[in-house]
Amino acid sequence: MENNHMHTHSKYYQHTLRECISCIGVGLHSGLPVTMTVMPAEDNSGIIFHRRDLDPARAEVHARWNTVTDTRMSTTIANSSGTSVSSIEHLMAALYACGIDNARVILDAPELPCMDGSSVTFVTLIEQTGVTPQTSLRRAIVITKPVSICEGEQRVSLTPSRTPTIAVNINCDHENIGQQSYSCPINAQAFSRELASARTFFYQEQLHTMNKLGLARGGSLRNAVLIDDGEIQNKEGLRFDNEFARHQALDAIGDLGLAGAAIIGSFQGFSSGHKLNNALLHELMLNQDCWCYTSLQEAEENWPAIVEITNGLNISA
Repeated sequence: MENNHMHTHSKYYQHTLRECISCIGVGLHSGLPVTMTVMPAEDNSGIIFHRRDLDPARAEVHARWNTVTDTRMSTTIANSSGTSVSSIEHLMAALYACGIDNARVILDAPELPCMDGSSVTFVTLIEQTGVTPQTSLRRAIVITKPVSICEGEQRVSLTPSRTPTIAVNINCDHENIGQQSYSCPINAQAFSRELASARTFFYQEQLHTMNKLGLARGGSLRNAVLIDDGEIQNKEGLRFDNEFARHQALDAIGDLGLAGAAIIGSFQGFSSGHKLNNALLHELMLNQDCWCYTSLQEAEENWPAIVEITNGLNISA
């Protein structure tokens, strides 16, 4: 018989997918065809990628902040055997925002399918399939003191906030982009409605260099927004006036999903990218006086006390 208490408060328990979801596409940077299946996984297993095109002994890569090995134009993770999986951020954003703690991602190539350059396909599949609560409590990282990283004009930070939120600003020389900003709470509803369909974007002048680096080989107007001399090259135009800021928020949520627990705090990014997002998690983990590891239930019910006790400050909600 189902535990009614658990059902009523299922948000406090870990979740996985109810059933498998699958999609087929190409890698944005490698240009390689890829079939991906996301499967339910056991409590406390986190998000694990499995390369079925490789020897099973070295096929698994755990999606964590300390397995990130490359942040040029996307987020790449690797294991100690050198097996890598790249462009994980759009799927990680969908899983994190939809509250999926445990999943097993099976791939037959080194890069995830980019679909239309956003997370909307992944979110749609998750919503259609549904999620199911598990028996272990969901964990949370409560931000109790500000943590930040700066590099030139780029900066990112995490600050105490009872409600997880994200706010990003980008500043671009191109007049069609200029200064864009976006902020919203981090939850399944806001992500699905406001962020999931925001696409990745490239500048025409970047492409030659990127191709020489082996990047953007699978890019097209079907899976990215292309800007040439300030003009949007996609016939359908933008999906939002501030689509680029929204996409940076999407990317950041995917990168924050590598923390290994729900982050209870506010993320702010100014012209940020994968490199700084990951550096912020490294900085956070180094500064253990800036956060508290607890259950999501404890974090939500006792947030002011947790922040006050850890911080020695009186912070009101």
